[in-house]
Amino acid sequence: MLHGRAAEQDRIAALVARARAGESAALVLRGGPGIGKTALLDWAAELTSPAGRPLRVLRASAAEFEAELPFAGLSQLVRPALDRLDRLPAPQRQVLAAVFGLGGGAPADRLLVGLAVLSLLADLAEDGPLLCLVDDAHWLDSVSAEALLFAARRLHAEGIVMIFAARDGIFPAPGLPELTVGALAPADAVRLLDPQLAPEVRMRVLGEAQGNPLALIELPRVVRADDAGGPLPLTDRLQAAFHGQVDRLPAGARTLLLVAAVEDTGDLDVLLRAAAPLGGGPADLRPAEEARLVEVTGRRLRFRHPLVRAAVHAAATYPQRLAVHRALAEVLTTPDAADRRAWHLAAATTGPDEQVAATLERTAEQARGRSGYGAALAAFERAAELSGDEAAQARRLLLAAESGLQSGHLDNAVRLAERAAGLVNEPAFHARVAWVEGHAWFWQGGHQTAYDLMSQGAQLDPGQRDALLVAAFHPAWYLGEPYLGACLDQLATLDHPVARYQVAAVRGRLLPLAAVAAQVGAEPRDRLQLCGLGFVAGQDAETYELASGLVARCRADGILGLLPTLLFFLAEAEFFHGRHRDAAVSLDEAVRVARDAGQPLWVSQLLAVQAVLAAVAGDEARCRELVASALDGAAAGAEAAGRAWTLWALGLLDLGQGRAESAVTRLAALQENPYAHQVCAYRSVPDLVEAAVRAGVPGQAEEAVARFSAWAERVDQPWATSLAYRCRALLSGDEQDYLLALKAGGRPFEQARTELLYGEWLRRARRKADARGRLQRALHTFDQLGAAPWAARARGELEATGLRAPQPAASAAADLTPQELQIARLAGTGLSNRDIAAQLFLSPKTVAYHLYKAYPKLGVTSRTELAALAL
Repeated sequence: MLHGRAAEQDRIAALVARARAGESAALVLRGGPGIGKTALLDWAAELTSPAGRPLRVLRASAAEFEAELPFAGLSQLVRPALDRLDRLPAPQRQVLAAVFGLGGGAPADRLLVGLAVLSLLADLAEDGPLLCLVDDAHWLDSVSAEALLFAARRLHAEGIVMIFAARDGIFPAPGLPELTVGALAPADAVRLLDPQLAPEVRMRVLGEAQGNPLALIELPRVVRADDAGGPLPLTDRLQAAFHGQVDRLPAGARTLLLVAAVEDTGDLDVLLRAAAPLGGGPADLRPAEEARLVEVTGRRLRFRHPLVRAAVHAAATYPQRLAVHRALAEVLTTPDAADRRAWHLAAATTGPDEQVAATLERTAEQARGRSGYGAALAAFERAAELSGDEAAQARRLLLAAESGLQSGHLDNAVRLAERAAGLVNEPAFHARVAWVEGHAWFWQGGHQTAYDLMSQGAQLDPGQRDALLVAAFHPAWYLGEPYLGACLDQLATLDHPVARYQVAAVRGRLLPLAAVAAQVGAEPRDRLQLCGLGFVAGQDAETYELASGLVARCRADGILGLLPTLLFFLAEAEFFHGRHRDAAVSLDEAVRVARDAGQPLWVSQLLAVQAVLAAVAGDEARCRELVASALDGAAAGAEAAGRAWTLWALGLLDLGQGRAESAVTRLAALQENPYAHQVCAYRSVPDLVEAAVRAGVPGQAEEAVARFSAWAERVDQPWATSLAYRCRALLSGDEQDYLLALKAGGRPFEQARTELLYGEWLRRARRKADARGRLQRALHTFDQLGAAPWAARARGELEATGLRAPQPAASAAADLTPQELQIARLAGTGLSNRDIAAQLFLSPKTVAYHLYKAYPKLGVTSRTELAALAL
């Protein structure tokens, strides 16, 4: 029975009740050692349905030593569900099979493991609500933590509850709700104490325990024996209490407990075999059990509390701990125990040992092959510490740094690469270091450092020069001149397809994008860098085709990590083509995946483009909120990656709201270094011209117009030509320029804006009849696109001609969220919920939930009716 935990129990019970109704939730219980987190998990595990049936419960308890073992925590939790592996989409099935040693396969996207876990749990929940409990989550190995948190953040309508118990200040779980388990109230604390305690002991225990349940139970034994007390912190005081109990055990029992404390898994067969040569045997279990320090269930030993384990470990001498690690390494000889054996060998080694280092390196390579990049980092780093010479140490440190890059541990990647660089003096090695460090700094927003590292590294090794210079283009792009120009000068000397396209897109004769992509190869990671350049070259349609194909490939192969980048480019193309709803759908998905992947650079960019869409829609509050979020979280001393797009967003917002002077200020800033060459800088020039003319300062746009006109002539696209004529029309007031702009042909939003501007010009020229047709067409397009500020302007102009403007027709699809629209579209093509779930990296039940919400909004009841709608 729990005392004083009614609020916590109510919170957990409510989550379970929601799971029975088909909803999902996650929760992190926070609190110090002994505060009762495990007791709450035990209570939750015993919950039953209203009919008295027990819940399906999966449970794991992480342990300190296992923090280095890839997927140890995940294995505990989901192994009971592995019989359902065949029901998962192929990429997910393959990655989990590799993780659990059930099959081979190439290293996969690190996020795919979390998605596969979500799918597996969702399939298990098809049979009824599922409760997943993870105790001591702060000791989870990094790859298990990442996978489980990814799954937890994506829970929606599967009937799953995931509860993590963790100590304060560790186990970061962004995006998940938390509940702090605090000290017991005095009345509840009293109820936990033995009523036979002497009053003076009772008062002393209550004072020292500070409402901690474990302390209330354990301290009375210590207080009786030690009236002097002491000023120790509560955790140390409890550990000392347990140490006193351990110290009173026979030597054999203490030995067995130390083996258990070091081994951590509780496998009794392993413990007894390792303890035998050290003087511990089966008979030594009984004193430890009678002292209530451990409990044995079946063939597994479990410490009653992690502080017992800590007390046992702390009480042992260093030579004793080394001996235990060696003994465990001797008995862990099966293939499935290779990782544990390697780590025990490493822990038993006090100095350089090349044989042990090589064993640990093999463990790191196996972890990397199972997509456990975080575990590979730790193993490579420890192998480096045990290396026999500096060359081997440097090589392993660099392998650890590369694993850090793959796992998203960018600070560690930089730290390890720098250590490796200090050990050797080989140019080719330092070029590899530059690659790792340069990318780590770039992804953290350190563009100057990234550019310096990459450009300098390119001079060190001819074999790596091309790749480093091609990569250096990206930080140079954000830095602007003179770095961009210097980088392009070097790229112009290379015989490399991407380098040729980089130079051609910015300053040369344009090359066909599809042909260059074919030269680059089929790998999405190699091709995606061409997408952004396609917009620089004005090849929007070709870029859309390339990006959409790569998105489809990533969906099919489960490459989640590249999706935010590719969906960013896809959304750009959709926005530029006037398909604003499509862009909103792409951006919505991309932001969710980028946050899950820990990609702040792309989160910033994506939120900034969402802000542009909000500006077009006239949603000022959302636009400003998105801008603030896009600019938040930039690394110290670095500018947010989405800064340029936020300037466009705020400029468009001001223009749409009639604040021309403010719009000029924001949009003019885009025409200055380091933004002037960027995609949104060129695309915003027509907005700057309109704002400058409206503000009565057309001269402020003349230089930008000259640059834009030259660019439009170079890219030779009808829509660009149309915008160049529109800019000229605004500055000259010449009707012929308006007519040429409309004749050239543009995208829906921009064409409608030209119609509006020309209609306004015609009305001011008192040609109301001519203006009406232009304004009607513009209004129709604006209403379709949801461009409210421009629709309001067109409606006002039309009514000023004496013609009543129609109100916009209601659109059922407009009420859908971006995710509902995305799912409804796919369902309309005939895809099943399971197929849609595989494409969008969701669970089938989440897909069903969104369709359930979408059907009444659209006024349909079936997929057949859905297919008939123009969504």
